[in-house]
Amino acid sequence: MNLKFTHSNILSTDLQRSIKFYSDALDLTEFRRKDFGKFIMVYLRDKNNFELEVRLNKNSEAKLNLGDNPTHIAFVAEDYDSMLKKHRQMNCVNFVDENLGVYFIKDPDGYNIEILSKNFFENL
Repeated sequence: MNLKFTHSNILSTDLQRSIKFYSDALDLTEFRRKDFGKFIMVYLRDKNNFELEVRLNKNSEAKLNLGDNPTHIAFVAEDYDSMLKKHRQMNCVNFVDENLGVYFIKDPDGYNIEILSKNFFENL
C-alpha cells in the first residue's frame, strides 16, 4: 500500500482570525481556498508541504465545544526555545514540560497544538 498523508482538518468560527493565528504562530501560509457555498475551505501549508485544512461553516456562529477531545496536531521546532518564547509572547501557551522539551499552544477556537523539540523522541 502506497499512501501519502495530505492534510488535517479543523473547524473555525472566524476564518481570518484562524489564518492570522496559524500564520503568526506556525508560519503556515495560505495555499488554496475554495468556497463551497455553505462553507469555505482554506488550506494552509508549511515549508514541508504539510497542509492544515481550515473550514468555516457560513451559517454557524456557535463557539466550538471541543470538550475533553485529546485530538491535536504536532510540530517539531528546529529552534524550540525561540518558538516557546514567541508563543509565550502571543499568550497562547497552555502547557509546558521543560524536562521533555514539549509544550502545547491553543488556537483561537480551542484546538491544541503540540510543539516538540527536535530531540524530543530521543529524550523519552
